[in-house]
Amino acid sequence: MTSSISGKVALVAGGTGGLGRAVSLAFLAEGANVVATYRNQDEFAELQNAAGATGSKLEGHRVDVTDEAAVGQLVAEILSKHGRLDAMVNTVGGYAGGVKLWELDTKVFDQMLSLNLRAGYALSRAAVVPMLRQKHGAIVNVAAKAAFDHAAGASAYAASKAAALAMVDSLAADLKGSGVRVNSILPSIIDTEANRKAMPDADYSKWPKPEDIARVILFLCSDDAKVIHGAAIPVYGNS
Repeated sequence: MTSSISGKVALVAGGTGGLGRAVSLAFLAEGANVVATYRNQDEFAELQNAAGATGSKLEGHRVDVTDEAAVGQLVAEILSKHGRLDAMVNTVGGYAGGVKLWELDTKVFDQMLSLNLRAGYALSRAAVVPMLRQKHGAIVNVAAKAAFDHAAGASAYAASKAAALAMVDSLAADLKGSGVRVNSILPSIIDTEANRKAMPDADYSKWPKPEDIARVILFLCSDDAKVIHGAAIPVYGNS
């Protein structure tokens, strides 16, 4: 990809999930130091195994990234060990759908806001501060096509993703001229094991692969993308 990634320190939130795993491996393959957050120890062990020889540059932290204090402590630990934070990618999220708004359990609504909005809020707040001191850094938040394509039965999910997109867009305006760049990407249905299990009759060939999306994210975090700031980039092809 690009030598500008080598040696950088990247925080990948949700770094063992369907997309996050691909992002973590993409950074590692380019020589970056990767700090991956996870909730499942077995998934992190699988990531370590997949990393192979690059695993020496991988570290994992079991963190609830919706917890501002926990995220702040994590970033402090990264700075203490590495002295810098060059990239933060938030792949944490969740989906709930198939229910009309008036039938929706409010707990589900709150869960969507927590996973799809609050996590990005906590991570961005913590990551921006050292990046501003450095006068450089890149943040990529994974929103969704649903941020503007609001399907029936997905009110909580669509609302949370639309809010996340708006939040990052406003953050980009806050950071204009600072040297810190922030962008969103907008996937549709990603070809992950979990999505295949949830939709066994779907045509998987039309779904974007995690590895393809990871390459876009890697580019956005590289110096090659220095002119891209405040963008919301579709990553679902022409299907």
